[in-house]
Amino acid sequence: MVLGGSSGLGLATAKRLAQAGYSILCIHRDRRVDMDRIKAEFSKIESLGLGFHSFNTDATNSSKQEALVEEIKAVLGKGKIAVLVHSIAKGNLKPMNSDQGPNLQNQDFGLTINAMATSFYDWVRLVVEHELHSTDLRAIAFTSEGNTKAWEHYGAVSAAKAALEAIMRSIALEFAPIGIKANCIQAGVTDTPSFRRIPGSETLKESALQRKPNGRLTTPEDVATAAYLLSLPEASWINGTVVKADGGESLR
Repeated sequence: MVLGGSSGLGLATAKRLAQAGYSILCIHRDRRVDMDRIKAEFSKIESLGLGFHSFNTDATNSSKQEALVEEIKAVLGKGKIAVLVHSIAKGNLKPMNSDQGPNLQNQDFGLTINAMATSFYDWVRLVVEHELHSTDLRAIAFTSEGNTKAWEHYGAVSAAKAALEAIMRSIALEFAPIGIKANCIQAGVTDTPSFRRIPGSETLKESALQRKPNGRLTTPEDVATAAYLLSLPEASWINGTVVKADGGESLR
């Protein structure tokens, strides 16, 4: 199950896991104007013939989560969720101190942290409460170097990434007795639609390229491969950590 699987890291991960033989449940929230592009991408997953279902709804909305779980149950039948991927990119990218427009408010932090951090726990909890998890569930969420670095206009997202990692560690500890492993992947700077919405993203790209030992940006496929590796039986002892998939970008 991929939360936020219609573009960027989530879509790339859905494709990679489908190529590895997984059936895919994709939950996304998109406008009608974007659906032709999204359906074209989903058709590539469907063409593998392994099972694909998508739900265009807000996975962060608590009033919709229970109804969505019932739909997922109907699709799964006796099946179980083996990998849960959190790739929701929904937050505020406002400045803290600017005279050019609205500044970041308390409610902006709340919305961003709920969407990009707390909802990871919500879905692990829902999957467990409804007994939809396998006995070796891998729960994976995406973080960024903004977890410790300050970037302009990134304050709310940075706080969300720090919260996400703290939540991941607690999930790894408290759900370990029932076989769940939780980890975050720290992606390098990746040219995705959500990244392009960050003010000054071009400057961040240039800086990342200067720091890259391999001379290129991270791609969604690089990160998707890391997620796939964490889904393997051989990765069963990796739990409660942040795995970097950035080509060495964060070394400098």
